[in-house]
Amino acid sequence: MELNRNQYFLAGLVILFLGIQLRVVEGFVLNERATQVLTQRLQQMRGQQIASTSESATLLATAPPGHMHTLYPPKWLGWSLVSIGSVLVLYSLALKRPGG
Repeated sequence: MELNRNQYFLAGLVILFLGIQLRVVEGFVLNERATQVLTQRLQQMRGQQIASTSESATLLATAPPGHMHTLYPPKWLGWSLVSIGSVLVLYSLALKRPGG
């Protein structure tokens, strides 16, 4: 499948806005269900000896049932998504119009 100008433009806008969102927000608080799913995945990984020995993984895996985990995205992730989204938007403007 070949991507056309409109699809590049939409992908660029989505990635650009996601990057802006990550730059504006300091952290994301997971609800109890998402925290439980993340805890279960970490315990499965630990059982397969794939999990790292970082302190955050240990603290999250031993969290009490009512605990809600907070994710703090790194600053470089927001900047990289903003730059990739900007490049895609500019690239889409350089392409020919569909059907033209």
